[in-house]
Amino acid sequence: MTTPTTSRLSADQAGAVTVLGVRHHGPGTARALRAALADLRPDVVLIEGPPEADALVPLAADPEMEPPVALLAYVPGEPNRSAFWPFASFSPEWQAIQYALNAGIPVRFCDLPAANVLATPRHTGRRRRGSAEAGVRIDPLGWLAETAGYDDAERWWDDVIEHRRDGEPAPFAAIAEAMTALREHAPAQPAGEQEEEARREAYMRTVLRRTLADGYTRIAVVCGAWHVPALLDLPTAAADNRVLKGRTKTKVAMTWVPWTHSRLAYWSGYGAGVESPGWYHHLFETTDRPIERWLTETARILRDNGLPVSSAHVIEGVRLAETLASLRGRPLPGLAEVTEATRAVLCEGADLPVELVQRKLVVGERLGQVPAATPMVPLQQDLRAAQRRLRLKPEALDRDLDLDLRKPTDLERSRLLHRLRLLDVEWGEPGEIAGSRGTFHELWTLAWRPELDLALIEASMWGNTVADAAIARATANARDAASLSELSTLTEHCLLADLPDALPAVLAAVGERAALDGDVTHLMAALPALVRSVRYGDVRGTDVGSLRAVIAEIVVRMCVDLPPAISALDEDAERELLDHIEAVHSAVNLLADREHRQRWETTLASIATRDDLPGLIEGRLVRLLLDAERLDADAAGVRMARAVSVGAAPAHVAAWVEGFLSGGGLLLVHDDRLLHLIDAWLADLPADTFDDVLPLLRRTFGTFDAPERRAIGDRMRRHTSDPHAGDQRANRPEDDDLDHARAEPAVRAVAAILGLTGRQP
Repeated sequence: MTTPTTSRLSADQAGAVTVLGVRHHGPGTARALRAALADLRPDVVLIEGPPEADALVPLAADPEMEPPVALLAYVPGEPNRSAFWPFASFSPEWQAIQYALNAGIPVRFCDLPAANVLATPRHTGRRRRGSAEAGVRIDPLGWLAETAGYDDAERWWDDVIEHRRDGEPAPFAAIAEAMTALREHAPAQPAGEQEEEARREAYMRTVLRRTLADGYTRIAVVCGAWHVPALLDLPTAAADNRVLKGRTKTKVAMTWVPWTHSRLAYWSGYGAGVESPGWYHHLFETTDRPIERWLTETARILRDNGLPVSSAHVIEGVRLAETLASLRGRPLPGLAEVTEATRAVLCEGADLPVELVQRKLVVGERLGQVPAATPMVPLQQDLRAAQRRLRLKPEALDRDLDLDLRKPTDLERSRLLHRLRLLDVEWGEPGEIAGSRGTFHELWTLAWRPELDLALIEASMWGNTVADAAIARATANARDAASLSELSTLTEHCLLADLPDALPAVLAAVGERAALDGDVTHLMAALPALVRSVRYGDVRGTDVGSLRAVIAEIVVRMCVDLPPAISALDEDAERELLDHIEAVHSAVNLLADREHRQRWETTLASIATRDDLPGLIEGRLVRLLLDAERLDADAAGVRMARAVSVGAAPAHVAAWVEGFLSGGGLLLVHDDRLLHLIDAWLADLPADTFDDVLPLLRRTFGTFDAPERRAIGDRMRRHTSDPHAGDQRANRPEDDDLDHARAEPAVRAVAAILGLTGRQP
């Protein structure tokens, strides 16, 4: 093995320092680095990273530590001021840490302290791609790829580094030489970026001098390739001190947090992201037949998702990938060749299965794990204990969770997820359950994201346990709520999260706001959530007596205030008010209180008799009263006949019909009178008026399901045809859309098989 480039240092330091330039998250450099360290046998390892993390390094040896993980630095009390330094198993820095821990030698981080990095409030811990000049510094190896004539940095890196054979010379000398040339010819940086880079490299050199002064004689420095030339030729300590003078500092806390492969593309800390972390993980972990093993795993994923993939597909896929690599002059197939082989052979040209492989294998949503001994705020510790107790393991991929709230464990899981949502820790997203309005069933989609650890740290100001923090947060939200609807939603969340200690303050705020709020739409917007809260409270055994009293007051006030509110409305206000009426109508029926229901329906009936109602609202009220059996079909027909009578404005009639029919057209399928009233009105419209109302009617009928539209069309077709035609097919079921002439030969064949020859089909 060629010895990596060492010193352009002073004579007494010659041979003491070896600088190993790496590409962050590069598996090829990680393997080469591991071999170089084994050959060098240093007595200390310096790694690019925040020195506040030195005390956390021993945790990397804990058996429970499983990459990908990240170092998290944040400002206590302001967790949004933070930065991450992620590590995967194929990150050279992680391999350097593991080597040092296994060898029993010290590890020190040598980059600018996080206390300086996070000192300015505007800092987000993120470095972004910018101009071409920034690209040289953020990903210098990508710049070299372009210089070498490659349009894809990953492909160049695969050819030069990842596909190196065992025993080939280590790349560090060439990397150092290339970086030196790049730095000599790179365009000038903007002043702020140049100052930041100068400070970082000055601090690295300061740590290096300090390490030399401590008596170490074989120092290995692992840093981004761009910084290698700056560490090979040390200026005077006084010069670096001048660069570092005037740094601002702030108090920071540091810990390990789980990370995901997909987030390795996040430009933070170690800036160079990777687009295919799953592929890199495979290349690092698999040294024997990597292409064959990759396509075998691809076939397994496709088979697990119902696609027929055989071993022959895998064999042909390997052959195609190798052939493509040979044609392109590549030493081994890369991800591009493997993906093309997957699409052509295993997926038979389909793109959708390739996207599945991309998500599950190429990116590979692997979520790391940190040991229990990792520094955590008490809230994180409490959540971790709850996750173990309830067997809810955090996972990076979306996971559907179907909860039966009659089971104690599922009920506790539901409470935990709802409490976390109150704390803005969005681990779970509740879903809709098709065809079910029951309260014993919940569907969640869970996905753990690294930034949720930051959200937990931020939420720790409310309490040391999830329950205590949720109670304190709910109480504060009740005090600060801007509207009655916010308070009603908060009430619902408190009941779902089983926070009885927060309910008194929340319900008191609801009662006070409801008593003072004079806008009927605010009362109507709040009622559905309050009614759901009563149902949840009944199911979960929570006392909701005070909430029922608030609901009773709101219902009475709504019934008084709604009639005068329906006047002088524009179209947008009409639709908004109608949405509120629909929601309240459903909520009152859900409440199953006869007195409330009668009061509400009586209010709707009195409003529906007015002559000044907008057509949309009048039509909908008639339909609601018909469905509630407060009007019979004859009375509804009379109302419709009056609405569509001669002299009524066509736009008003169209709006009336839209309101009456919204929600489904089955009524027209089963009531010929109403259907014929609409038909007669349309038939009598002048041509120019018909053109005006057609878009409104199209919007109304477009909301119907296709079978409903077809059934209405069949009824109208039969109505306009000769009722005495005597055609045998006229008596067929109305949803029978078979072509009987084409079906007749098949019917005769089946009849012959069954011995029914001679009978009429």
